[in-house]
Amino acid sequence: MPQPIVAVIGRPNVGKSSFFNRIVGRRQAIVSEVAGTTRDRLISQVKWDDYEFILIDTGGLEQNPEGSIREKVQEQAEMAMTSADIIIFMTDVTEGLTNADHVVAERLRRTEKPILLAVNKVDNETREFDASEFYQLGLGDPVPISAYHNYGIYSLMDKVLARFPPLDSYPETSDEDMEAPVPNDPTQLKLSIVGRTNVGKSMLLNAILGEERSIVSQVAGTTRDALDTSMTYMGHDITLIDTAGIRRPGSVQPGIEKYSVIRAVSAVNRSDIALLVVDASELAAAQDAHIAGLAWDVCRGLIVVINKWDLMDRDAWWSRERAVAKVREKLHFMPYVPVVFTSALNRRGITGLMQTALEVWRERLRFVPARELQYVLADAMAAHAPPVGKGKRRHNRLHISRLRQVDVNPPTFLFTVDNPSLVHFSYQRYLENKLRASFGFDQTHLRLLFRT
Repeated sequence: MPQPIVAVIGRPNVGKSSFFNRIVGRRQAIVSEVAGTTRDRLISQVKWDDYEFILIDTGGLEQNPEGSIREKVQEQAEMAMTSADIIIFMTDVTEGLTNADHVVAERLRRTEKPILLAVNKVDNETREFDASEFYQLGLGDPVPISAYHNYGIYSLMDKVLARFPPLDSYPETSDEDMEAPVPNDPTQLKLSIVGRTNVGKSMLLNAILGEERSIVSQVAGTTRDALDTSMTYMGHDITLIDTAGIRRPGSVQPGIEKYSVIRAVSAVNRSDIALLVVDASELAAAQDAHIAGLAWDVCRGLIVVINKWDLMDRDAWWSRERAVAKVREKLHFMPYVPVVFTSALNRRGITGLMQTALEVWRERLRFVPARELQYVLADAMAAHAPPVGKGKRRHNRLHISRLRQVDVNPPTFLFTVDNPSLVHFSYQRYLENKLRASFGFDQTHLRLLFRT
């Protein structure tokens, strides 16, 4: 049975994102006193009292939005209302009932969806009395809440759950559904889309999804929050995480933009593979290497996506090899990274990108039996023995007694040694190359551990 969808709707700056964070249980949305902070739809899967549902945070609805971006915010909110099963209409008791609230209420009535009226920022008895003013909207009993102080949240959620189908109407999960996935079957893949500002990240997301999921604009920095979108591709469940553009540290403005960069870094950390989008006309900038380093530091997979390739001159189409060489030169610390070419505007190269992502994902889930690893280790040490350490001590040569794989995503190999301090970085690189050549780890990060 499809999970119910709950959308949080209201005019700007009434506390929708604070409520979203309270329900989700983590600070996923950026909360600010600046009206209009949330631009795109934020979507999260929530479990509350044994019920699972989809919660959507939206930008503020306005009667006369000014500017193309604010108009697109309204479109995103309209899409959320259309797809929702239940709508929470959020208002603000500190500002009282406004004309904008009446306008939003009228728009919500036309949807003919179940509507729950929440009056936010009620944190004392006086404000609770003032909440009765919202009866004038004719949307039923207003529920006084304070998302910041966690007041009235459970009462509101009880009313939300009361409108869900009863739990006994959901199909029971069979034993087959509970079986663990096969390691080489890529499931629940998380892809973060990262890069500098205005390189086409949101447009790439929309090209992959085939819909206007994110606001696309030529204004650098349009996307502020890290958006999670679920999709199915070739039978595989994939979560796409669109992020704000990452500027150079010295260029990041305080306030909302600073938190956007933090969200982008966090998105890389909670993804399996990062899609580093670069502009075809500005290949291999220093900031691209910095962003790639973020993925390398946390051992995430990486795919370099050279976007806007359609804007290059016809004579430049033969220069793909030169473009790849330039990228690899800049990312010399990650020579295994695959490079793909796309045009998000024309939806070209999307199939190749998704196929490459699945290939990298399969590599990251590959598990090598211990016996095969022991054979490779013996051959590697016979061909090139560990170098002798400095000093005249008797035991100044590294001894490796065992090799086994202890984890996947990324593939993690544990070398049992007598003295980890004798492991020279050049010999570690030699062993890594042996593993790559022997077992086909061509496009993913490998983690090597040396312990006694």
